[in-house]
Amino acid sequence: MGTGVQAYISYRVITKTNLPDFEGQEKIVIRRYSDFEWLHDRLAEKYKGIFIPPLPEKNAVEKFRFSKEFIELRRQALDLFVNRIASHPELKQSGDLKIFLQADEEKMDRERSYETGIFKKPSDFLQMFKDVQSKVSDVVLGKEKPVEESSPEYEKLKNYIFELENHLAEAQKQAFRLVKRHRELGQSLADFGKAIKLLGACEGDSLEKVFSEVGSKSEMLSVKLQREADNLLFNFEEPLKDYVRAVQSIKATMVDRANAFRQHHDLFQQKEYKGVNLEKLKFVNPDKFSELEAELTADSQAKLAKDIADAWRGVLPKLEACSTS
Repeated sequence: MGTGVQAYISYRVITKTNLPDFEGQEKIVIRRYSDFEWLHDRLAEKYKGIFIPPLPEKNAVEKFRFSKEFIELRRQALDLFVNRIASHPELKQSGDLKIFLQADEEKMDRERSYETGIFKKPSDFLQMFKDVQSKVSDVVLGKEKPVEESSPEYEKLKNYIFELENHLAEAQKQAFRLVKRHRELGQSLADFGKAIKLLGACEGDSLEKVFSEVGSKSEMLSVKLQREADNLLFNFEEPLKDYVRAVQSIKATMVDRANAFRQHHDLFQQKEYKGVNLEKLKFVNPDKFSELEAELTADSQAKLAKDIADAWRGVLPKLEACSTS
């Protein structure tokens, strides 16, 4: 839709359900990629500790952005994204999911433009994503260690996730090269077929038929190779790419866990420090002691932070049980 630099791709999202919370058994809405981003970001903010299904990459080379292949690959990835959310026991209860699946375009635009201290502008999300990308390895892999969490199970999972990402990324890179080689070979055979036919036409009746048959066979092989390249792309390279995105989403969840653990530790340290100072003031300045004693409400803050950290520890069985299918 649109023209020039304002052009964009829209998607029909069809919801079929018999759940009473929805408006009828079937609903069809039109959504842009930014609407899917909105849903992802809202879920990531509200359901910390839960693995949020990944989105396909936003940007593409301009000349390929509206190609049939790119549009179909993205459509499949977005379809997978929504269905994973709808099949998750907790995420499917989200009010934001219901808005995404049912709201008209005008209401959807209002929801996307809604801003509070929690939900930021799209540009802020982009910067936040870049910040997370730069910090993922440091926090998850333990390069940044102001606080060390000693959990053998968590360490084992953390190392497994990191190694899995490396192996999947390498496999995806090789799959990309394989698809590329199939396409290049197919194009070479197509060019050869055209050239040999033209050569046969110059040689006269004696060789024209032979060259024409060779050219036709070459063109047939070219078509087969192009089909095989498409098959490898959709059924081999793209699934690998999706697995890589899933692992990166898991790492982002682990970053949240590490941050919560660090927050708990910092608040606990503050509480201990205030407790020591309070004991000193009890003897040095009794009047000031009574005033500062009220500040030890940090106890409740520390307890809250501990509850948060305990919730993050619950991420471990969730990660072990999560499925990318």
